[in-house]
Amino acid sequence: MHILQTVVSFILVLSILVFVHELGHFLFAKRAGILVREFAIGFGPVVFSKRKGETLYAIRLLPLGGFVRMAGEDPEIIDIKPESIIHLDMKQNLVTDVWLIDPREVKGELVTGKLVEMDTEKDLFVTILLDESGEQVRYPLHREAFIHLNKKNEMQIAPIDRQFSSKTVWQKALTILAGPIFNIILTIILFGVYTAVIGVEAKLPISMVTKNSPAEKAGLKPGDVIQTVNNKRVSTIDMLRVELINSKGKAVPFVVKRGNQDLQVNIAPQKQGEVYIIGTMFDQRQMMRKATMMETVREGFKQTYNWSVIILDGFGKLVTGQISIDSLGGPAQMGYLTGKAADAGFVALIKWTALLSLNLGIFNLLPIPALDGSRLIFIIIEGVRGRPINPSKESYVHLVGFAMLILLMVFVTINDFRKIF
Repeated sequence: MHILQTVVSFILVLSILVFVHELGHFLFAKRAGILVREFAIGFGPVVFSKRKGETLYAIRLLPLGGFVRMAGEDPEIIDIKPESIIHLDMKQNLVTDVWLIDPREVKGELVTGKLVEMDTEKDLFVTILLDESGEQVRYPLHREAFIHLNKKNEMQIAPIDRQFSSKTVWQKALTILAGPIFNIILTIILFGVYTAVIGVEAKLPISMVTKNSPAEKAGLKPGDVIQTVNNKRVSTIDMLRVELINSKGKAVPFVVKRGNQDLQVNIAPQKQGEVYIIGTMFDQRQMMRKATMMETVREGFKQTYNWSVIILDGFGKLVTGQISIDSLGGPAQMGYLTGKAADAGFVALIKWTALLSLNLGIFNLLPIPALDGSRLIFIIIEGVRGRPINPSKESYVHLVGFAMLILLMVFVTINDFRKIF
């Protein structure tokens, strides 16, 4: 039952993050007038799909990602051999459907013949040789015509102005950038919700004093509430931490409240690694108060910024070798930790989801082939040089990058199982 809960929690959380990410791409693609062929959550075989308008919405078997398939990202290839028998569904003198099989349904007038020529991008026409008379006739294609290749595959044509490759550098950049940005916006919202639920730190009531610590030597006791440090009011652990670092180990004045009295003591913080401590622990429940609306908004941005700095610092140390690649976590570890967060309760799961969303957003902005950051680099180069890089060369770079990411995922997954099991 616990394993099932972990798996369900992980799939649910990851699906939400992927949905938000792909929604960013989708909305800005639509805004730019790009034809979106498919909006998919997951990879592999289709489990469920439904077409609405010009887009196929699908849930696929492997819930480890997703994609928005836009017309013109790759060369548009419609492989219909000349002299193939095709059926044209006509409406108001425009071809709305081209069938390579017997039509399942006909909305208008049906014309059958052998294909001579077809242009689905620029001039939008199809020329056929009529069976009855042997006459060649050219018919105009509707801008949203569908080509039905077989019983399972159909494809809407994409005029050149509806393809990703035809859009301006600015439109393409926004479409690609929107995915990671939507994840970062989700992070801000989730940290705001987290703050609204747990509240904000309002005071520092001491719950325990470590033996032989600077705090004990200064006479601090459980129940005391720290008011000021070095004449500056402190009400959160972060504020206290900053003042202790600023002290650089020198004795600074503390004002603590004990009952109805304010006591002043001098404490010299003790260095421990990169930080300074005085040897106190605090009662988390008594520290908090209900957050105001402005505080929830501010904390959403603040926590997102603080964690972004931590994540980028981690990536930097990974590149410079200060952190081993063995420390990386993959899908198995993410699933395991998501299950742990779910066990800890809804509030802990909100915070964990926020962190995963931020990691996804930042990771996708890195200039790694096959990720959004790499695609943005190619778009920026296009803007500078005034013309796009050869699509085949760009596709090769992304293909190599994708292969490297798959190898990395295999490595970290094996590493995950070693850590977990």
